[in-house]
Amino acid sequence: MNFEDLDLNSQILTAIAELGFETPTLIQEKTIPAILGSSRDLIGLAQTGTGKTAAFGLPIINQIDPKNKTIQAIILCPTRELGIQITNDLEKFSKYIKNLKIVAVYGGANISEQIKSISKGCQIIVGTPGRTLDLIRRNVLKLNDIEYLVLDEADEMLNMGFTEDLNAILKETPRTKQTMLYSATMPKEIREIANNYMNDPIEISAGQKNIGSKDVSHVYYVTLAKDRYKALKRIVDINPNIYSIVFCRTRRETKDIANKLMQDGYNADALHGDLSQSQRDFVMNRFRLKHLQILVATDVAARGLDVNELTHVINFNLPDDNEAYIHRSGRTGRAGKKGQSVSLIHTKEFGKIKALEKIVDQKFEHKLVPNGKEICGKQLFNLIDKVENITVDNEQIAQYLPDIYKKLSWLSREELIQHFVSVEFNRFFEYYKNTSDINASAKTSEDGESRKDRKSKDVDFSRFYINIGNNNKLTAPKMIGLINDSCNRRDIKIGRIDMMKGFSFFEVDKSFEELIIKSFKGKKYENISLKVELSMPDKKGNKNTRSRKRRK
Repeated sequence: MNFEDLDLNSQILTAIAELGFETPTLIQEKTIPAILGSSRDLIGLAQTGTGKTAAFGLPIINQIDPKNKTIQAIILCPTRELGIQITNDLEKFSKYIKNLKIVAVYGGANISEQIKSISKGCQIIVGTPGRTLDLIRRNVLKLNDIEYLVLDEADEMLNMGFTEDLNAILKETPRTKQTMLYSATMPKEIREIANNYMNDPIEISAGQKNIGSKDVSHVYYVTLAKDRYKALKRIVDINPNIYSIVFCRTRRETKDIANKLMQDGYNADALHGDLSQSQRDFVMNRFRLKHLQILVATDVAARGLDVNELTHVINFNLPDDNEAYIHRSGRTGRAGKKGQSVSLIHTKEFGKIKALEKIVDQKFEHKLVPNGKEICGKQLFNLIDKVENITVDNEQIAQYLPDIYKKLSWLSREELIQHFVSVEFNRFFEYYKNTSDINASAKTSEDGESRKDRKSKDVDFSRFYINIGNNNKLTAPKMIGLINDSCNRRDIKIGRIDMMKGFSFFEVDKSFEELIIKSFKGKKYENISLKVELSMPDKKGNKNTRSRKRRK
């Protein structure tokens, strides 16, 4: 199916063809004929980024009478940014329709200018609930003759506390209007609005309710709360070309994380409720233009930020409301592109992951927080790729090349590469040189099984003695990091860890016995020479004993 099959007028078809519209999305394919062919109310269930604006905007524009300067349609949405975006889209769709005027009304802008625009006559209003209600009460905005009402991102308007405003606005509209409600989720409050203000609505779904996009993969990392920021930096560093929103729960946390990232040299900024409108617009514009690589934001602050090329969404904390996770993850993987939703969790949140897997109907992948060696390698080869693929302008640099060749002639090819890499990466290598493993040790694995259950079902473990313990400030996570770093691999399955004052015991997959003994030879921890021996049970079956014969 293409747009010519949807019975839209020629002016609209010409405009959207110029915009590159070829075939309708699923929600557009289902919704546009339903609106054009009937005056019946409609509920559209679709995720953010699926083309909802065109789904309701094209058929409304198609049916608006541009000769009539009274308000014929109103579109309500949760934020100023989304309102501006919808208005811009509708103006593009109606480019070749003469005398059609669309006015956006929202808080944070001069209300006098908005009143003046309405008084000149317009057919479509796009507004946020608060400013719309204000204009109604001033007797400026009269909705008694409207034919179309759209509630876009209705669930978000309710989440942001606009329930009373919406009820007050809807009471001002005629019962004969056609109401269209679009939402990614369908909580009971939305059902109440549908029951109270809609007449036998048809329900159209572009995919399943409450389900995540198949273009988004979901991964999670498990770390201690104190290491969460370190984990965030490592995830950013292992993805050199990341373009991401980092979601935090509170304004304070948002400011704190953004400030830390900026102080550490990352191209980041914050978006939160304490910003003035001009500051907010400045930050959002920089992010849209990719002058920022990372935007740290709260859920509410990010509403209306429409960017189709995000590579990642990072949940610094999982949202309290599981439905909010769908909105967060739906900001990546848009317009046919792949994206990834990353969550940083602690050891008691495996249950939340299981619940989210059911909601998005996808399995979440547990990944280990990358170590310094992995990050340096990824960053280094990213640099090499850039160097290899850079366009060389010989005319610009030709005059300098003879002196450069002479200056560097004493270096061999291998030495030149080493110097080049060191210029770019000495600081990077220095930072990650002695970093430890920050993956959390959990009594429960990612699949919900205890280590004891996992041991009996999957792995035959060997037990080892090591001559450091609690007195040496050794913890279970540090022990795991010590094992991984010493063996220079991260796929060794680790079982039980028992910490004593001056020594400890740990279990690893039996097939790695020789590697453990070999890898710990000559190693130190906090200037203590390490001794690692295979632990053998005594005649009474007590496993907390050292072997009498040390392995070589």
